[in-house]
Amino acid sequence: MKGLSKASVTRRWIGEEAEGQRIDNYLLRVCKGVPKSHVYRILRSGEVRVNSKRVGPDYRLQPGDEVRIPPLQLGAEIKPAVPVGREYRIVHEEDDGLLVVDKPAGMAVHGGSGVSFGVIEQLRRQRPQARFLELAHRLDRETSGLLLIAKKRSVLTALHDQFREGRIEKRYLALVKGRWREPLRHVRLALHKYLTEEGERRVSVSEEGKAAHSIVRLVARWENFSLVEVELETGRTHQIRVHLAHLGYPLCGDDKYGDFALNKALQKQGLGRMFLHAAKLVLDHPATGEQLELAAALPEDLRAFLRRLEENEKRDYGTELPIGGV
Repeated sequence: MKGLSKASVTRRWIGEEAEGQRIDNYLLRVCKGVPKSHVYRILRSGEVRVNSKRVGPDYRLQPGDEVRIPPLQLGAEIKPAVPVGREYRIVHEEDDGLLVVDKPAGMAVHGGSGVSFGVIEQLRRQRPQARFLELAHRLDRETSGLLLIAKKRSVLTALHDQFREGRIEKRYLALVKGRWREPLRHVRLALHKYLTEEGERRVSVSEEGKAAHSIVRLVARWENFSLVEVELETGRTHQIRVHLAHLGYPLCGDDKYGDFALNKALQKQGLGRMFLHAAKLVLDHPATGEQLELAAALPEDLRAFLRRLEENEKRDYGTELPIGGV
């Protein structure tokens, strides 16, 4: 290894994204360039501490845990420069506190877990004069649509309060396999997070999980597919994807919970990603209290696929599709 440098003691606080992950797998991920044998040696010796206590390699992390990592011999990491890239479509920016962008599919909201950079890093690169830019919430990498970004810490705190208290209305458009029958349905199914043997995060419906509530409205229906609008009353990980898949209506293009054979067929027909779009947000402006209604139209790739459905399959529900807007 070239360019070895000695690091100091570091402390990391665990968020929801690492909940349930084994400490050994977590260290192997964050201590890049450190031999696996060395990671297990510092665990055995007690040099790694969680909440000031020794833990074994099978300890599973919880949100709020403080992880102490001792000095390590690390290869000097050369991070690739964040490209300026194409500017994002701005949905709202009439003040110096709040920025709302229309996130494209395929772009992570932040770097990490094998991703060099995301939307927030690129926005900071595009706006070097900005003193503060932080994500107020997150979208899955393959989900397109509305993303809230705070330009002040006070705005970030206020938005987090609104999300926690359920005062932000969030609506998504999703195309699912099958013929959804009900004009309106409340889905209340508890969701449980777990890790696969490979260390990947998954979610399943389970009475042992946390309460989750989705409101599903039928927008359009074809012979084999349905377009639904899903309003989130709670914001659990993968909530829309798991709720709909559990009910027998997996999202088209979903590579975790979907119909994999169908996804391959749809890919040949032009659907190259998961059909899920954050279409609408209603919230109180964190500074003025004024109600904001924000909308993002379906992106062209999803609109094109709906047009193809219109040509190939008979539709028997809905008079107008939200192809150009919401």
